Amino acid sequence: MPGPLAFALDALIFIGLAWVVWRALGRSIPIAVIPIVIGLLLAATGALPASWGVPSTLGDQVGFLGVLLLAFTAGLETRQSAHLPSAPDAAPLPRTQAMRFIASAGMALLLPFALGTLAAHYYFTGLPGWAAPQGGAWMGALAIGLCLAVSALPVLIGIVRELGPLHRPLTHLALRIAVIDDAVLWTGLALLLIAAEGGSLLDGASSLTGVAMGVLVVLAAAGTLAQRLRAEPPAWLVWLALPVFLTTGAWASSHLGLHALLGAYFGGAMVPSTWTKRLPVERMGQFALIGIAPLFFGHSGLKIDGSVLGWASLQASLALLVLAVLAKLAAVLLCPPASTLSRRETLAVGALLQCKGLMEIVAATILRDKGLLSEHAFAALVTLAVLSTLLTGPFFRALVKRRVTADAHGRHAV
Repeated sequence: MPGPLAFALDALIFIGLAWVVWRALGRSIPIAVIPIVIGLLLAATGALPASWGVPSTLGDQVGFLGVLLLAFTAGLETRQSAHLPSAPDAAPLPRTQAMRFIASAGMALLLPFALGTLAAHYYFTGLPGWAAPQGGAWMGALAIGLCLAVSALPVLIGIVRELGPLHRPLTHLALRIAVIDDAVLWTGLALLLIAAEGGSLLDGASSLTGVAMGVLVVLAAAGTLAQRLRAEPPAWLVWLALPVFLTTGAWASSHLGLHALLGAYFGGAMVPSTWTKRLPVERMGQFALIGIAPLFFGHSGLKIDGSVLGWASLQASLALLVLAVLAKLAAVLLCPPASTLSRRETLAVGALLQCKGLMEIVAATILRDKGLLSEHAFAALVTLAVLSTLLTGPFFRALVKRRVTADAHGRHAV
């Protein structure tokens, strides 16, 4: 099939069909998971003829641009929270509460990461086809543990918007934790890739490598200086600066032996928060999520070897899901983010934080491309991300509904 027609069919399946299904289901499930499910079903059934040219080359390129923009907006969201739907003018926390909050965010990452890494090393990587192609057993286990620790900030923001203002204190708390976790995730991902290279990033460094490192330093310095000076350039200049942060960050990270998505994320995180307050970050993320990135995620599901999608893979995904959910809930119970929360409210925050969404798939894609995840592990983690995201809204609603019901019964009893 000619390239333009293949791209049109590509977009029709993973953008158009995904949107139609999402609307037909009354937006009851996050739109982010629909193209992934479509891709997984097509991969498992082999229903898409190879002669159709899907996934198309142009679709791959456009989808990758979409996920670069999604990573970039995730970086923008990490830098400042004025655009989050739950609290447009959130006041800083007192020192004691802030320390408790940071400790809770750290526990919500460390416990799932530690348990996931140990479970992967002593069980999952021993399954047929699960051994990492590169990096050794422990590197593969660390990669799986990192994916289990993810809290998906962009998708979580969308879910919180769908939940509405009724439960705003709880959803805002979860979002603030997810902002911290998201920044730590991408930093940890970069460190894991550097460790997997065994220091080879600096071995035989070329002049281009030096330029890439210099670009990142200049971006960070420019963003920090503009933030300290509280410079407020014209809006048109801010818009011109955004693609510079995005493209140069992605280019620099890819030439340092890392992944372009890491540079896109950190490029967004380097944009001064005084600038991001003037940007429609939500609409930028929605455009990437609905209009472009579905090609990337649909292709991620479609490119999975259909032979690895079976009962064994589903069992592994369910086991990882149970482990990830229980670890998140245990983490917030052991170290609640606020002393005023009841046990059920704390569990509701944990139910939001267990959402894996697109960020796990992005992280898993990077790790697979670098040889730290096998195709079997990647397929199970993509399935886990879909199941986790679908679980988030109903799980949260069930917890808060019971709490509201219990409060109502208590008032009637009095």
